[in-house]
Amino acid sequence: MEGYAREPCPWRIVDDCGGAFTLGVIGGGVFQAIKGFLNAPVGIRHRLKGSVSAVRIRAPQIGGGFAVWGGLLSTIDCGLARLRGKEDPWNPITSGALTSAVLAARRGPLTMVSSAIVGGILLAFVEGVNFLYTRHTAKQFHNVSLLLEDPGQLSPEEGSPAPGYSSYQKYH
Repeated sequence: MEGYAREPCPWRIVDDCGGAFTLGVIGGGVFQAIKGFLNAPVGIRHRLKGSVSAVRIRAPQIGGGFAVWGGLLSTIDCGLARLRGKEDPWNPITSGALTSAVLAARRGPLTMVSSAIVGGILLAFVEGVNFLYTRHTAKQFHNVSLLLEDPGQLSPEEGSPAPGYSSYQKYH
């Protein structure tokens, strides 16, 4: 599948870890800016300081949590690809479930199972959306007419040169 033509596994892990960190810092920064603004004392100066303070303190922590999740997900995904010998949608779905279970291990086996189910369902949803998007965008290329190699196969109005280019064929 073309959707799975990505970097080789050791670099994929680093790339996914960095992308997840960036996503966590930006998303967490926006969320913490709003939260810090709303929870600060009244006054625009206090609210802006509260917003900046919340972003400075919490955004890197949220980014780090996302990086751990992304790195573990990618590591398990690469391990499954190596173990199974193929890249298909089952690898990320299974790695999402296993990642959620591993990250919930400190809370007990019941939480691990429920987190694994939720993680697997979320990654299955993401893979399903990816599949539908790929399928939808691929339809636009099905109606492309094939170029005719022999210009003699064209109808007379299609084969005639454009205005101003009547003597173009003598240069071929």
